[in-house]
Formats: sequence, structure tokens, C-alpha cells
Amino acid sequence: MERKLITFDWAIKRILRDKANFNILEGFLSELLHEDILIVEIIESESNKETEKDKSNRVDILAKDSREALVLIEVQYEREFDFFHRILYGSSRLITQFIKEGESYGKIRKVITVSIVYFELGSGEDYLYKGTTQFRGVHKKDILKLTKSQQKLFSLSEIDEIFPEHYIIRTGKFDENKEMEERFDEWVYFLKTGEIRDDFKAKNIDLAKKRLDILNLGEEERDSYYVYMENLRYERSLVEAALFDGMEKGMEEGVNKTKRESVIKLYNRAGMGPTSIANVLEMEIDFIMRVLKEEGLQR
Repeated sequence: MERKLITFDWAIKRILRDKANFNILEGFLSELLHEDILIVEIIESESNKETEKDKSNRVDILAKDSREALVLIEVQYEREFDFFHRILYGSSRLITQFIKEGESYGKIRKVITVSIVYFELGSGEDYLYKGTTQFRGVHKKDILKLTKSQQKLFSLSEIDEIFPEHYIIRTGKFDENKEMEERFDEWVYFLKTGEIRDDFKAKNIDLAKKRLDILNLGEEERDSYYVYMENLRYERSLVEAALFDGMEKGMEEGVNKTKRESVIKLYNRAGMGPTSIANVLEMEIDFIMRVLKEEGLQR
């Protein structure tokens, strides 16, 4: 069945950065965080700038809400074994990027990351995970709290409000046939199936259904979307072909030669960088860099 709504990742690239469409992201985040979120700005940071090699595998958007908190939403399609490390790196970079030189540590921004993944990430049965920081007593097992003075000074109630907050949405683990347990499930249903049912009641999801309708796109937007989806299918086919060729040729010609060919193919034809190639082919980054250097593709 041909989908009627554009994918969330393409919407992030082209539509949701427009202030007129902030309400769609606000609805999504409000249901996820269980509070009314107001987005005041979309920021182009060092963490979410597109590069020449950035294709369809990873898409992200950085928003600032009315509380000055930074919210990084990322969509990831292909497997990355060090994805958890990258979440840590991305949030840490935002913390240092958005504090001015000479400011006190109390001025550090709250950072929230939302990772929407379409590959098997980690080992677990749930489709929605939340990660926060708490300090638990080793002996007494109690949770360390802010003092009354600290609560008043920083306008916070708990220590974990200071530290980054991470959400991971594993779309593959979501059962779209089950009864919706909470309104955020309606957004996850859309992320997985590309559909928004008429009976959905989540905040602003009706606006998403209207704005993200392919038929409501302008001719230029619609053409751009179809090109994007074709590129996405093409890149996935290249990855699958590279892996298949690697297994087939490895048995006939030797594993090392096949690995080199797979690396070169993904670099030249799919436009992947060394780290992405290493993750997809499950190879050491040093080997990837050596092959690219020997082929004159990297200095």
C-alpha cells in the first residue's frame, strides 16, 4: 500500500524546521515528556549540521524550548554498535557548546535527547526507554537530594533535572496491533507505520496528519520527497549488496580482499564515512582508514 504521509525523518529535514510547523514537534514532545512543551527556536549546532557525506541514514534536529532546555531529536536507520556512545558524545557536546566562557556551572542547559531507531539497539523487550542520572547510596540505598537552598537557587526539585535525559524509541519493538496504552503510543504508531488513524487523540497529531499528507505538499516538496525516499532505498540496497557480496566472495577469493571491496563500495557509491562503514560491516575503524588511505580516498 502506498503511504499517504511523509516519513518523520524527511519532515525533520524539510518541514518541521519551519516555525509555522513547530506545533507538530510540540505535540510529539509534550506526549513523550508528559508536559506541555513550547518550542521557541530550531538551532543549527555543530551536532546537527549536515555534511557532504550525510545522506539518509541519520537525520536530527535541535530545538530550544521555553525553559531554555535543548532537545535533540534524531532518527537513525542503519545499525551502529557504538550508538549509545554517540548519544553520550552528542549530549556532552551540546552542554559545552551552549555555555559561555566564564559562566558558572549553574548556567549549564538542560539537555534532552530523543533517539528514534529503526534497527535492533541493545537487548530489551520495551519500545520506549528513558535514561536519567541518580545518585544512590552504596550502603543506605537512599537517593541523594538537593538541599532546600539548591532547589531555590536553581529552581529545581531533583538532581536528575540537572543531568541530560535520554529517550530511546525502538520502533521495531512496538506492536502496532495492540490497544494504545497511552497517547504517545499514537505517535509511535505513526513512526512505525506511516499512518495516523482518525480516532487518534494525541496532542497535535491531527495537525501532523494534515501537514504531512503527501497530497498537501507543493510540487517541489513532493518531488524532493520522492527523490529522498529513492535515495534511501538505494543506499539500503547498497549496504545489503555489500554484505551479501562480502559473504559470497569471501568464500571464493579470501576474506581480506572482499572486505576491502565492500569498504570501497560503501565509501564511493553510498557516500558513507569511515565510522558508518565500520559499524555496518562490523570491522575495526583502523582497517577502514587504512584501506581508504591505500586507495587514495583519505589522507
